[in-house]
Amino acid sequence: MCGLPPSSGKGRSISKGGFTMQILKKCQRKNGNIYGDRQPVIAFTGDSVTQGCFELYVKPDGNAETVFNAMESYSQKVKELLAMLYPAANVTIVNAGISGNRAPVGFDRLQEDVLSFRPDLTVVCYGLNDSNQKAEGLEEYTTALRNIFRAVRRAGSEVIFMTPNMATDRVDPALTEAPIAAAAAHVSATVREGWLDTYVKAARQVCAEEQVPVCDCYALWQTMQAGGVDVTSLLSNKINHPTREMHWLFAYELVKTMFENP
Repeated sequence: MCGLPPSSGKGRSISKGGFTMQILKKCQRKNGNIYGDRQPVIAFTGDSVTQGCFELYVKPDGNAETVFNAMESYSQKVKELLAMLYPAANVTIVNAGISGNRAPVGFDRLQEDVLSFRPDLTVVCYGLNDSNQKAEGLEEYTTALRNIFRAVRRAGSEVIFMTPNMATDRVDPALTEAPIAAAAAHVSATVREGWLDTYVKAARQVCAEEQVPVCDCYALWQTMQAGGVDVTSLLSNKINHPTREMHWLFAYELVKTMFENP
């Protein structure tokens, strides 16, 4: 499910195997000579899932808050997988995910939070929060993605777009606290109306036009659902945050994408 979107052939040169990605070559060189090149740097920009947010709880003031655990996020699991494959490379991870962010905000803070670290590869994942804007926010979303991709490449970084996980289409009975149930009702309505599907399809189209490799995890979640899996059970907050275990799916598919585009 990961790899290249359809391409017009314009822009970056494409080898027989796909886009010429350098991140694994840099890992290989560093692994072979720790005194040579600098440590490879992979940056991740996105929303709460990227940041490493899981369950929700209600604070004494009555507002909902998330459990933060960045060490369980998929970016850290990518680091673990690459450490297994290239133990001496010691890849540096920059996690620039922020809970609640949408792609336009991600673009606004791109220079300070991502590009200032001079990443060799930047992984972009937006769409969950953006889709809540429905029709009004769709053009703003695609424009922001395009701006992010172009800015990342101008800065000398490779880029992968990862489609998000699915969100719930119902209010789970386990969500008994009013602020959390209200959030689930809002998100599930957006999903049932098809807006998350629409935003993911639009993102894929932008990637095709910009020749950005796509790690299509959303399609994997759809496949699981079609196979009878209750995807809400795979969400730690029963709304839109995958469980800690499901972050391994993102990590594995991202590393797979790196290898599929040598």
